[in-house]
Amino acid sequence: MYQFRPSGGVRMRALIAAATGLAVALALVFTITALGSPTGETSPKPLLTTVPTHP
Repeated sequence: MYQFRPSGGVRMRALIAAATGLAVALALVFTITALGSPTGETSPKPLLTTVPTHP
């Protein structure tokens, strides 16, 4: 009877896919980091965070 056994090729394909995903994620993080935060100032007024009155 034929028994399915995953070969080394399947594991290698999964390893390559994981490495590619990690490389893309790191490239995205480094790109965003290199761009830096936008220039400008924050507003001196605080945000309105009060809860509306209950009827």
